[in-house]
Amino acid sequence: MTFPEAIVREIRENADHGDHAGRLTPRILDFIYEAKLFKLFVPKDLNGLMLPLPEALRVFEQASRIEGSFGWLVTIGSGGGFFSATLPPDQAKALFSGANAVVAGSGHANGIARRVEGGYVVSGQWKYCSGSTYASVFTANCRIEGESGEEAEIRSFAFLPDQVNVIRDWNSFGLKATESHSIAVDNAFVPAERTFDIMSAPNFDDPIFKYPFMPFAQTSFAAVSLGICRHLLEEARAFADAKREEWSHSRPERLGGLLRALDEQEQELESVAGRFYGTVERTWELFVSVGFMTEEQQREVREVSQGLARSTLAYAHAIFPLLGMAVLMEDNLINRIWRDLHTVTQHSVLVPA
Repeated sequence: MTFPEAIVREIRENADHGDHAGRLTPRILDFIYEAKLFKLFVPKDLNGLMLPLPEALRVFEQASRIEGSFGWLVTIGSGGGFFSATLPPDQAKALFSGANAVVAGSGHANGIARRVEGGYVVSGQWKYCSGSTYASVFTANCRIEGESGEEAEIRSFAFLPDQVNVIRDWNSFGLKATESHSIAVDNAFVPAERTFDIMSAPNFDDPIFKYPFMPFAQTSFAAVSLGICRHLLEEARAFADAKREEWSHSRPERLGGLLRALDEQEQELESVAGRFYGTVERTWELFVSVGFMTEEQQREVREVSQGLARSTLAYAHAIFPLLGMAVLMEDNLINRIWRDLHTVTQHSVLVPA
């Protein structure tokens, strides 16, 4: 996928001014809707793109290379397309066919659902719901209220925006524009047909809906870290070029050290990126051909994804101290990219147990 230069410029300019505002502009959202960037895993029958996983990962990388929050939102928004195959078909059509359809939500079972006639009454609160202010539907897991002593059943619920209170509490030092706020519902009625079991057989045959969740999340977030790291190295090289004339006379050793470090980190990044995509593509092709993924293949994907994330941090740490005091300022572009990279790689699926 190619991103037009005009939209790349607008996304980056908005990030320069929006680090503290913390949101995408309407024009950027319109571009996402028109390009169907939130619909990479939505079936074509529901107006989606339905890309193979390796192709989608490269889109996530490209988007994150443009700007970290933008890439994260594209990645998370696309991931919500999984639920288009688990909801009843009529509900999936109603919730996912629209041009502006996008999910925000949480996988933690922080809600309580009480069975009533026709459905459930739900109350609960969930953290870290990226894209919360523009989502067209929210999903969250709940424990079903049952008899005392019974093991609680966990079920997934889809809420409409007017049922949800967005609690604007996202105050991270990175990925500030992802609007990853908490959400809460209070005694919200959810009809039975807007609930689902994420472990049930999918209603569409596309391979992605049978792909295990953990490798899906690990590869997706690793691709985000890769894109952000590429952007950081690009900006560090631009910084070096801007300082070349000055440092050639006053600090030639410092300039040479920075340029050598950039050459080394860029080369190593290409190597680990090639290993990452090679592993994902090989295991994806095997998965598509046989219809399942072995534990060994899942381990391999986990290790290469977590290894990529660790490597991106290491490359950033190798370069950052060589850039001087200017990059310590929060309004510095490299500083923001550095914070975004640390925020992505902090996600639990990228941290070895």
